[in-house]
Amino acid sequence: MLPVVSIVGRPNVGKSTLFNRLVGERKAIVHDMPGVTRDRHYGEAFWNDREFTVIDTGGYIPDDPHVFAVGIREQVHIALEESDVVLFVVDVEAGVTDLDKEVADILRRTPKPLILVANKADTPERAWNAAHFYALGFDHVQAVSSMNGSGTGDLLDHVVARLPEKTEQFESKYPKLAIIGRPNVGKSSLVNRLLGVERSIVTDIAGTTRDSINSLLQWQDRTYELVDTAGLRRKARVKENVEFYSTIRTEKAIRECDVAILLIDAVQGFEAQDLNVLLQAERYNKGLMLLVNKWDLVEKETNTFNDYVLAIRAKMHNLDYVPILSISALSGQRVHKILDEVDEILVERAKKISTSELNRFIETVTKELPLPMARGTVLKIKYVTQVKANPPVFAFFMNKPQELPANYRRFLENRFRQTYRFHGVPITLVFKEK
Repeated sequence: MLPVVSIVGRPNVGKSTLFNRLVGERKAIVHDMPGVTRDRHYGEAFWNDREFTVIDTGGYIPDDPHVFAVGIREQVHIALEESDVVLFVVDVEAGVTDLDKEVADILRRTPKPLILVANKADTPERAWNAAHFYALGFDHVQAVSSMNGSGTGDLLDHVVARLPEKTEQFESKYPKLAIIGRPNVGKSSLVNRLLGVERSIVTDIAGTTRDSINSLLQWQDRTYELVDTAGLRRKARVKENVEFYSTIRTEKAIRECDVAILLIDAVQGFEAQDLNVLLQAERYNKGLMLLVNKWDLVEKETNTFNDYVLAIRAKMHNLDYVPILSISALSGQRVHKILDEVDEILVERAKKISTSELNRFIETVTKELPLPMARGTVLKIKYVTQVKANPPVFAFFMNKPQELPANYRRFLENRFRQTYRFHGVPITLVFKEK
């Protein structure tokens, strides 16, 4: 896990603006109305050779009985438990408020490293006024303007100095498989079936698995590292605080695995969140597989599974290369086929194609469908070479690559797959100027 830095404080002190400044992109909603940030947002920041996750929590209102405020209050408590560093944000323009004092009373009890951030110090006079916040009982106050960026470099220096020491990354020598999917689709049951032991808690309560659990799986003469991740919910439904942090862990598991195995419930079907998870794994160039679990609960007719697969593929857009299997984690039906499929995907992901073969390929396909003209110039691909495997990346050197139409790029990818297959593997085609 990357270290976690959480931003907390009462509403309307500029937490979301600070979040956007730290992660370098406009991810959080920024508005003058108090309490706009209801759900947490997270992103990654990089400073002084350290990478860490930044979390923007909702505004903290200790005594408001409204359910929204109660939820935000819980978010802050979980942030304190889950974070490595906490940024307590206050507003220089408003000065010290009773709510700031109440929040400070709670935050002073945490043993976690905490930085008091006096935000909206847009002028020298306001920066001087930041000293008033020493009354809250903290050793250091960092004046910043998250709007114009002043002071944020110093703040990041303080954050990085308080992060846990870097631990040596253990690189597994075995292929890493991430079992992903919505809550209660049977991920833990599948892990238990593959391992042959009760490694994970299996219940009917959605979201029982809160943390990722890594296990070594031996199958015949092969060994894999298996990751059972917490279930992903749609962002709008990530309301239980621990689940929010589980979402971050799950996304990290996707990023670090070799093959992402998406599990869906045969009865519930393939939903928009499933597609989003697949697209996320594709963006990270992971091997991809889709398993339809609980197939034993579906009433069977002729061609039932074929029809089911066609219905899924109609929703999958450009992910036709993803293999789809039906299984039952509970009974063990076809579970043994999963690892055979994984092995094929791993071979495809490591596949290398010679430059001479690629150039014969491009000569053939450009004769089949000649390259278009762009602003009076005939586009021409000079040569193609594979620059990387695991995952596969191919560089096309040509004149005016920025003029190559999207539909021709799609044509090339389709012909690539027809010729070289790349079963269950995203491929990256990069077009460069020669």
